[in-house]
Amino acid sequence: MDARLNFHGNPVGAAFLKHIVPAARPIKESGLPAPTLELVALRASQINGCGFCIDMHTKDATAAGESPARLHLVAAWREATAFTDAERAALELAEEGTRISDAAGGVPDDVWANAAKHYDEIQLAALVSVIALINALNRLNVITQQPAGDYQPGQFG
Repeated sequence: MDARLNFHGNPVGAAFLKHIVPAARPIKESGLPAPTLELVALRASQINGCGFCIDMHTKDATAAGESPARLHLVAAWREATAFTDAERAALELAEEGTRISDAAGGVPDDVWANAAKHYDEIQLAALVSVIALINALNRLNVITQQPAGDYQPGQFG
């Protein structure tokens, strides 16, 4: 599969990426556990069908020490016992935030309240930010049909 557009080699695309990719820095520095960030990014990417991001976040999570068993269970996290209550709350928020158009009124109050039981306001801001950022990047990659499989852990810093 070939990409429809070389976003990195396009002046507008490259300029856009130059501004959006660094948005992940404060998210990573928020104190939200790195495994939670990867699980959330992976789940949103699964929902959106973004092969490039699924490849990237699976490989980055594995390189950071995440177990393959947990990564294989992300798509079925509701039925899996491998995740903490806090991770489950983050995954639920990620699903609801990714499927926002499916629910009239957006993310339900009970989903937010559950996440707020496990995360402080800084971490909640990081969760909302990573959900928004990964959804934007998923859309970029899906629209331009970026191929999956060649990503190397840490490739983008």
